Amino acid sequence: MLQKQSPCKINLLLNILCKRADGFHELETVMFPVPLYDILSFEPTKAKGVQLTIEGSDLSPGPDNLIVRAANAFYQKADMEPSVSIRLEKRIPMEAGLGGGSGNAGTTLIALNELTGEPLDESVLQEIASTLGSDVPFFLHHSPAIAEGRGEKVITLPSFPALEGKALFLVKPGFGVSTAWAYQNLQRFPDLLNGQAGRGQKLVHALQNRDLSASADLFFNSLEGPVLEKYPLLEIFQTTLRKLGAEVTLMSGSGSTTFALFSNQSAADKASEAFIAEMGDAHWTQVVDLN
Repeated sequence: MLQKQSPCKINLLLNILCKRADGFHELETVMFPVPLYDILSFEPTKAKGVQLTIEGSDLSPGPDNLIVRAANAFYQKADMEPSVSIRLEKRIPMEAGLGGGSGNAGTTLIALNELTGEPLDESVLQEIASTLGSDVPFFLHHSPAIAEGRGEKVITLPSFPALEGKALFLVKPGFGVSTAWAYQNLQRFPDLLNGQAGRGQKLVHALQNRDLSASADLFFNSLEGPVLEKYPLLEIFQTTLRKLGAEVTLMSGSGSTTFALFSNQSAADKASEAFIAEMGDAHWTQVVDLN
């Protein structure tokens, strides 16, 4: 049996540039891997097909599940008969903007390639990943990245000195946000739908060369327009976290998770306690040390 940790991510920047003729959106995004994991276990079987079991979620294990789709796509490309049992222990919340499902798909491709003697090289895995979802190619790597196109053109980056020693606070309310809904409603915000290119490179440069507080104004998410309008609680989260000392707050992806960056773990822990005292304990929260 092979066991893998399947990480999630936050978007330090999500800048939508335009809607493309193919229906997707042209974008630039700066993605950062978060050491918070689902657990995936893989075991070859004599039975044919992909058998998926899930703990910690009511996700369907059927053919439309992203893990099953990734596994079948892998075996098809490798010209092998599918024969694997996969177990998912779900810890990362869904419809949260954290890319948990995409991480599961990317981790599945990596694991099955390892389990079968690495029949596919990285470029082929990248090709498969891009057919599964815009965020999936990012999860073939374990480093920050800037992604372009619809998100499938991934350029990996070295670590960001401005984030060294920092801690991350994550909060997701009891509701999720549909990515499709967020993009559909972006049409009502033409300035956000047609953003100015280059914001991603500016943020990357700042994080590699400056301290976090000097970079704070460069963090940006186009989808905050429609999402915060519909869910003002998320804006209250950000206001509260800034009051508690966050150097940066932003919605990740299409939401509904808000992230906040603090100077260190102690500061994040204190802010977490104060946030829960003020906002209640009905929300999913997590403090993650970025050291």
